[in-house]
Amino acid sequence: MDEEVKKRIAQFRFGVIADLVGARRLTRGEKERLIREKSASQWDIPFTGRSYISPSTIKRWVRLYDASGSRLESLYPGDRADRGRPRAIDEETALALVELRRQLRSTTLPVLLKEAQRKGIVSIDLKASHATIYRLFKTHGVMDEEVSVVDRRKFEAELPNDMWQADCLHGPKVDVDGRQRKSYLFAFIDDMSRLIPHAEFYLKENIESFLDCLNKAFSKRGLPRKLYVDNGPTFRSYHLEHITASLGIALIHSKPYQPEGRGKIERLFKTIRMQVLSTIPDGLSLEELNKRLTQWVDKEYHHHEHSSTKQTPLKRYIDHIHLVREAPGDLERHFRKKVNRKVSKDRSISLMERLYEAPVELIGRTVALLYHENDPARIEALYNNKSYGMLIPIDLNVNCRVKRQREKTEIIVEDGNQADTMPEDHYRGGSLFGGGSKDDVEL
Repeated sequence: MDEEVKKRIAQFRFGVIADLVGARRLTRGEKERLIREKSASQWDIPFTGRSYISPSTIKRWVRLYDASGSRLESLYPGDRADRGRPRAIDEETALALVELRRQLRSTTLPVLLKEAQRKGIVSIDLKASHATIYRLFKTHGVMDEEVSVVDRRKFEAELPNDMWQADCLHGPKVDVDGRQRKSYLFAFIDDMSRLIPHAEFYLKENIESFLDCLNKAFSKRGLPRKLYVDNGPTFRSYHLEHITASLGIALIHSKPYQPEGRGKIERLFKTIRMQVLSTIPDGLSLEELNKRLTQWVDKEYHHHEHSSTKQTPLKRYIDHIHLVREAPGDLERHFRKKVNRKVSKDRSISLMERLYEAPVELIGRTVALLYHENDPARIEALYNNKSYGMLIPIDLNVNCRVKRQREKTEIIVEDGNQADTMPEDHYRGGSLFGGGSKDDVEL
């Protein structure tokens, strides 16, 4: 099991126990109730066909997380004791069975297995039981579903920063270097107070824009306990999952095509359309558009009484500000990207179309690089979870003047003179058997 798989499993486990850990103190009865609810729920557990978690497992994860000082690494799974043993169904066969089930929804399992054998998906001597295959289908949501009424209820977080909702709104076109380009609004709203931690227009609807907005929101209003976002591709990123988990934030995605759970952010967008976008003239720059949005948020929205809470968002937030968790001083480090690169024989590493020089001891090693795309001068190298400092950009002209030796490095200065660092066994221009120059050899 590689490091990336362990990280994804740890992020899932943190999402399960997020309500049970952290600064908020729960009574024993409240913890037991939450654990019972979680163990009775169905989960999409990564890298396994199981869909339920026992109460003892949840309690063990909580103990490990608390004992480690709230470190995400404590939730990494250990290596399997039965590594190398065959499984009942391999991953490729399982995916093929699920796809066949989608095509033949009304077919019984025995008939479906016969069809799978005819198509060569499974062998005749398949050892998996019917119960195992039923669990596989249930996990992937391809069992026959009963038509039922969806139970939806209004909710509100108990305290500020208990939950933030986030989403993206397609904005007006803005002027960029004489051309009209579409803008996109990323915004957050605090579920309890209705305060807007941050909102900003961007030129791209991607994860980079969302992370920039998220970083600014954390810096201004602290850290939430939960972050409730859409299920779209903009909000689906392992980088985002790792950032939130490392900061102790539970990342929650709404169900596809069901925006009702994010009603507060949808209502905020409706208000922005009516009160802000409807008054904006054509041809504004992106900076001017964001300036007008910021003025509306700070001077009007935050000081206007909300129809649901009967308080202004800012007043409702400040009344409980002593409970808000501040962002850490090293917040920027949590937003760094991570990639793996192999160090070449000449100590060079390529990243973002730039060459960097790594320490000699890393030659031939595959190292992890932590970096911000907007700060190419600070690239940190990690190997076996040990930091080797910041990489140095390669200067080809300087390297041209550096002469490599087995033990020492000799610098050749521009006038041709050499530094007095020549080792004793250095070649001295024709000396053969411990004598002088070739002029001293008798012929």
